[in-house]
Order: sequence, then C-alpha cells, then structure tokens
Amino acid sequence: MNQESHQHIYLTGYRGTGKSSVGRILAQRMTRTLVDLDDRIESAAGKTIREIFDDGGEAAFRDWETKCLELVVAEANEVVALGGGAILRQQNRQLIADSGLCVWLDADANTLAQRIFADESTADRRPSLTQLSPADEIRQMLDQRAPLYQEASHYRVDTGGKTPEEIAAEIIHLLST
Repeated sequence: MNQESHQHIYLTGYRGTGKSSVGRILAQRMTRTLVDLDDRIESAAGKTIREIFDDGGEAAFRDWETKCLELVVAEANEVVALGGGAILRQQNRQLIADSGLCVWLDADANTLAQRIFADESTADRRPSLTQLSPADEIRQMLDQRAPLYQEASHYRVDTGGKTPEEIAAEIIHLLST
C-alpha cells in the first residue's frame, strides 16, 4: 500500500461484519484516528440514526451520510468505519475511491444474523430496511449490496470465525503487501 499520510482506510460491509470493532483495533495498531461515520451522523444531526429514519426515512439518513462523508474526506490519515449502506450512492463510492483504500469486511448471512441479534447495544442503530424477516432481510440486502461492496473495495476480508484482532491483523498484512 502506498502509505501516503492523507489516505484514509475505509472499512465497509454489511451490519455486523465488525467495522467498528475492527476499526478501533486497526486505528490503534496503525496509530491513526478512528472515525465511525454513524457517530458523526448522529452528532451532526443531533438525533439517533433511528430518529433520522423515523423523521425523514432512509433518504434523509443517506443525505446526512453523504454530508458527513464529505467532511471526513477533507480530514487526513484516519480509519473510517462506514455504515453498511454508505456505498449505495455513486457519489459516496467516488468520495471513498478518491481519498483512500477500502476494505470490504464480509460474512455469510447466518454469521451476520447471529452477530446482529447477539448485540443488543446497537439495536437502535440498526433500523429494519425492509418488511422481511430479519434473516431474509440480511440475505436480500447482501445480494443487492455485494456488487457495490466489490466495486468500492480494494480488498475483501471474510470475517467469519475470526476475532476482531485477527481481522485487523489480516488487514494490516494486506495493506503492507
């Protein structure tokens, strides 16, 4: 990897792939600042993600996401944990491509369902995006988003059966080759 100091390292992937957990470890090991885009959105909007969805729907949330990503891009040398849908807009994919390297954290639908339902602390940040059952929603969203994750990413890491520490170590290895 070209270690230019202005380049961000973006972590993308569906809910429950470990973007925030891995991001914390990766930032610490690489002596970079971690930016959790969902935290930035909540701070800028003065509302939780759930409240943004409730008040204005997904479109309002995606607008906040793009605004906050534009601000993050202007910063330097950070590990950025993106929201699972940040890659949905072409504008966001271009911002990511122009300002750093992107790693897709991937896992199968069953693994994600187990992780998502085991983490009660983030339930408010994970509004339902469809009328489907949670497991079916995960499968459908993965099918829809996989091509966009692929397009946006320089690297793909399967997170199934791995700890956040192992995933961070794998990313550091990939970035150093």
